[in-house]
Amino acid sequence: MSGANGGRGRGGRKSSGRTRRESSAGGVVFRVAEGRALFLLICDSYGNWGFPKGHLERGERADSAALREVVEETGLRTVAVLGAIATIAWRFRFRGTLIHKDCQFFLMEATAAATKPQHSEGITACRWATIDEAQDLIRYANVRGVLRHAHEMLASRETAAPVRAG
Repeated sequence: MSGANGGRGRGGRKSSGRTRRESSAGGVVFRVAEGRALFLLICDSYGNWGFPKGHLERGERADSAALREVVEETGLRTVAVLGAIATIAWRFRFRGTLIHKDCQFFLMEATAAATKPQHSEGITACRWATIDEAQDLIRYANVRGVLRHAHEMLASRETAAPVRAG
């Protein structure tokens, strides 16, 4: 990576050039309340709102990992995986190594509203939000895009009880 510092990292050190790929999975969880969809957001220790997600364990399928992470990070117990939404990718540097991370998100439905944030993993809060509230709270554009796709999936579902958009 070149730039104003001539390809050097912080403090003028030369970047190592190492790259590591990581895969994770997460869930966009919704529940229906008063005829409209509410989406479950979590807040991390930096104050960023998003969706529960985490690393895949060896041999674990992405949908299983996403469900495990939702249960662990939010305390929800009854959650159904409805289908894949989208995969997003981003890059960041950690201890001199460039990390290329991708995360596959799945649409999930919950029937219960009670949550319990996993404080030991830096989850400070859980919150149910309308589509508009969630769009305002989520900082990262690629994560807002996942939410939009999830909302479109819900709007196109044929259900006995129609869900209002917002």
